[in-house]
Amino acid sequence: MSGGEVIRKQSQRKTPIEWSSDVAYAIGLLVTDGCLSNDGRHIDLTSADLEQLHNFKKCLSLKAPISYKKSGFTGAKHARVQFSDVVLYRFLLSIGLTPAKTKTIGAVSIPDIYFFDFLRGHHDGDGSFYSYWDKRWKSSFMFYTAFTSASSRHIEWLRSEIEKKLDIKGYVSNDPKKSVYQLKYAKKESLKVLRKMYPKKKVTCLSRKRLKIIVALRTVGEEL
Repeated sequence: MSGGEVIRKQSQRKTPIEWSSDVAYAIGLLVTDGCLSNDGRHIDLTSADLEQLHNFKKCLSLKAPISYKKSGFTGAKHARVQFSDVVLYRFLLSIGLTPAKTKTIGAVSIPDIYFFDFLRGHHDGDGSFYSYWDKRWKSSFMFYTAFTSASSRHIEWLRSEIEKKLDIKGYVSNDPKKSVYQLKYAKKESLKVLRKMYPKKKVTCLSRKRLKIIVALRTVGEEL
């Protein structure tokens, strides 16, 4: 935490963390956009989407307020939820998250039943979906679902887990300039992943991203 920064107190959790769809989703967000401090108690989630932060608070029953921090590089204000929760912090350590995890995170221990809730949070946090008409072929509409991480170990773990569960391969690329790795799924494979991430209409998610996916799939006569 930066010097002089005030941390709003969160009522301390008394009971252990219990797995649920919402908890798994929130962990997906923390894996991509979260930060664990070195003090063993403080947790931070920063996002450009206020809906994301409200979802995060709901999933973990947090009362901590949404605050804003000014970037020292761009001067832009970033929304965040920052709080103290020793029980949650230790739980996160036990499943594979660590302070300064960006380039070192590997596998995350997620129960199989909640894996795709976790994956939806991961995608909402730092994933992307894009589509376009491929001019090389007539009436060829392409769409991709992608997951991003600065850790090659984490991306390979993600790929392995998805392959085991859906029998699809995807492919991994990396951008040396940005030091990030991207796991992509195209068309049929993408559709398999999406339908698992959005198994019903009412799931906790970033609504703008879900709407973008729905609109693109309608172009090829498909639905979630």
